[in-house]
Amino acid sequence: MTGQDGNIVLCGSNSYEKKYYFNEEFASLPEAVKKQLHVMCVWFTEECGGILTMEFEPDGTLEFKHTVSEYDGYCDEIGADLKIKQYRQEGQEFLKALELYFKVFYLGEEPEE
Repeated sequence: MTGQDGNIVLCGSNSYEKKYYFNEEFASLPEAVKKQLHVMCVWFTEECGGILTMEFEPDGTLEFKHTVSEYDGYCDEIGADLKIKQYRQEGQEFLKALELYFKVFYLGEEPEE
């Protein structure tokens, strides 16, 4: 699945519809990784509201995209920014491993030594 800006969506969660999405193109990821992604996305939208997607940019960088409905007066945008920053700091190795996976298996790059 491709996002609005041409990025490849890895997964996402929607607090409005209470749904989680995982892109089956990444089905080869280990089950533990899939569960971790599920927990991260759902926990984020339960705490902050809105819609969170994790998307790979064309260069392989993994980005967090948070969007909210214009009618959502309860969404915590400051909290969302802080939560994304927390995910980036605490999950740095995990996120780097996902980027490496994407670069090697989808972009055909050689892993760095």
